[in-house]
Amino acid sequence: MPETQKLIHEILPVGMLQCNCHIVGDPRTREAIVIDPGDDAARILEVIERHHLKVMAIVITHTHIDHVIGLRRVHEATGAPVYIHADDLDLYRMLDVQAQWLGWKTPEKVKIDQLVREGDVIRWGQYQAHVIHTPGHTLGSICLYMPSDVPGAIMDVTTDATAEKSSNHGAGKLFAGDTLFAGGIGRTDLWGGSFEGIIRSLKGKLLELPDRTVVYPGHGEATTIGQERETNPFLTGN
Repeated sequence: MPETQKLIHEILPVGMLQCNCHIVGDPRTREAIVIDPGDDAARILEVIERHHLKVMAIVITHTHIDHVIGLRRVHEATGAPVYIHADDLDLYRMLDVQAQWLGWKTPEKVKIDQLVREGDVIRWGQYQAHVIHTPGHTLGSICLYMPSDVPGAIMDVTTDATAEKSSNHGAGKLFAGDTLFAGGIGRTDLWGGSFEGIIRSLKGKLLELPDRTVVYPGHGEATTIGQERETNPFLTGN
């Protein structure tokens, strides 16, 4: 593709815990989504303005405080609807408890516009992402899977032909929240966490994706499904 037609994708590590916020935009239509505006709303909004983007959705992979501190300001500035999984609503209502536990100021809440579930598709411009419900880090943790960064690529990630179809397009992208990290997995000792649950989500869902899928964790560096399948100590072996 010409350079001007490449997917707009900026990653901003924000806040004290360096949560990875993603701005993903269509270079043709200028529609975009924002994933996990964890803090530093001014930086996020600067990127949106610089690329002349219209935000169609703000997607929260889970409602731990470090992923939502900037949510209210980004929501108010863009008017974009906010998407979370219903199973994380109670955790979102506990922001005051989370803040007290960390010694932080409680962020202002926003109205949740859309409750997503497994298999939902979020669309912006020529692109789309599939919602994968991955409980374990929290009850309502989700990942977003873009089957390709090629405009207009469409597929059903539940079919057995996923890997074969993906080979015909650009490598897929997985926005993994805090479910999967490079060399690790999300902690499971906080509210709603379950080690058995996160392993089921990883082995039963995420490892079903093509090996060359690029994984963007909620914190830290990117990796691939294949790399984690081979080297992640939580995923190797039986």
